[in-house]
Amino acid sequence: MNVQFWTFIMVGISFAIYIGVAIWTRARSTGDFYVAGSNVNPVVNGLATAADWMSAASFISMAGLISFMGRDGSVYLLGWTGGYVLLALLLAPYLRKFGKYTVPDFVGDRYYSQVARIVAVVCAVFVSFTYVSGQMRGVGIVFSRFLNVDITIGVLIGMGIVFFYAVLGGMKGITYTQVAQYCVLIFAFMVPAIFISILITDNPIPQMGLGAKVNDGSGMYLLDRLNGLNEALGFDKYTDGSKSKIDVICLTAALMLGTAGLPHVIIRFYTVRKASEARISAGWALLFIALLYTTAPAVAIFARTNLLKTVTTEQENGQLVDVKYDEVPDWFKNWEKTDLIKFTDLNNDGAIQYRGKHSDIENELEIDRDIMVLANPEIAKLPNWIVGLVAAGGLAAALSTAAGLLLVISTAIAHDLLKGCVMPSLSEKQELFAARVASGIAVCIAGYFGIDPPGFVGEVVAFAFGLAASSFFPAIVLGIFSKRMNKAGAVSGMIVGITFTAAYIIFFKYILPEFIIDDSMKISEYWLFGISPEGIGTVGMVINFITAFIVCRFTAPPPDEVQALVENIRVP
Repeated sequence: MNVQFWTFIMVGISFAIYIGVAIWTRARSTGDFYVAGSNVNPVVNGLATAADWMSAASFISMAGLISFMGRDGSVYLLGWTGGYVLLALLLAPYLRKFGKYTVPDFVGDRYYSQVARIVAVVCAVFVSFTYVSGQMRGVGIVFSRFLNVDITIGVLIGMGIVFFYAVLGGMKGITYTQVAQYCVLIFAFMVPAIFISILITDNPIPQMGLGAKVNDGSGMYLLDRLNGLNEALGFDKYTDGSKSKIDVICLTAALMLGTAGLPHVIIRFYTVRKASEARISAGWALLFIALLYTTAPAVAIFARTNLLKTVTTEQENGQLVDVKYDEVPDWFKNWEKTDLIKFTDLNNDGAIQYRGKHSDIENELEIDRDIMVLANPEIAKLPNWIVGLVAAGGLAAALSTAAGLLLVISTAIAHDLLKGCVMPSLSEKQELFAARVASGIAVCIAGYFGIDPPGFVGEVVAFAFGLAASSFFPAIVLGIFSKRMNKAGAVSGMIVGITFTAAYIIFFKYILPEFIIDDSMKISEYWLFGISPEGIGTVGMVINFITAFIVCRFTAPPPDEVQALVENIRVP
């Protein structure tokens, strides 16, 4: 049975489970729709949080980024895992004790201002749409390759599934659907990793296979072997980094602080009964997350090694010979059909010259980083059922996070904007209807960004984290730990922080490239202090803090009842 058959089976079974769970757990009240009735078991919430947090960027793109970036890719591991620990220890329990449905709810009440609430709604929607575009791109990539449909059709199918269980079930349906999605995605990520680790190093534990010797009789360690292949083809040593220290620090910090400010993750801690259970569910989620994140570097290195072995042949004297295009395996040509692999025979010799910047030979091969995890089982010649399983896992990762983000958007509009500001007299039934309509509209907009995304999945998600770090993180931290912070300071900080960060990203990703004519000119030469658009959120966060403190000192302090509230939520 071929790959497409197994993909239909695996994806069909998983989708049937998701839809069945959504029907079984459909929301019947706003409490169910927004926070699943606040009675989810901490272990179940930990599973759902892990699925919500581990998006297509974690499953599809992170290992792909590491496979191409080498040591520099570690910033994604450090930033996203460190950020989750920061969120779990520093923010989640206090926000849960505050007892509001959403982050804009917290910001509006803590800063006693409808303006603050509206600014928070705008930030939540902006961050969530940026993030969800990466998820929908992941859905399109999976469908385009494994079901042989156009990426646009793939995104539309994903939109339909998300629309069904997000709009019908709300947070209650999403929570239990995400439990199933975590089981699918972690199984799909670990099974091929274990198989490939055995094939390359004879070690069944991928984390240990990463540092083991290859089983080809050479006696070389896997990383040494990969370094040699990389250098022979003109790439940097895999274990060396090329990013500047300040960019590494800023990007890692932006991902960490952005994680702690992501509204779709924070809202998960409102689904348990009390603050102590929020801490317990955070601990469980960290365990479930670590299982994938400690495996990702091994998957990246396995994929990179197998890729280089596909496009080159090593002779007995150690010399690498380029593989002829006519001799490449089926997986290569199957991915070519998606336009995510592109081979251009510049010298008309029929061979694939895959070369890095240090080579005198021009590179003839373009590979989209987002395909590495999905193509890895095919490259390693694993059974077709594993390839289908990986496709189902990629969809589970993308759809689980997309659902959480769409819920944030719908609650921000229906609960925080309509109910909280524009139409306070809205009944519960009307509010629930408005939330579902907002979800439907959000699905359509997310689909558009999935069809025409602004970058790689991981890259787009990094932008979202930077925007969250520069807007929400300071407002939440100061709202919990500073009794003196007032509405003027918080609102000014959020506006200035997210405006600076968004402007920097837009300028360097979309405006400046249009004016670069000379190929020898590098956009990175114009970065502020050498900080990339992915890492600029850290600077935006600092600007947010500074602005908030300055404005706060020159304006009236918060009312006594607000200061008492801040004191109360910090009591254990």
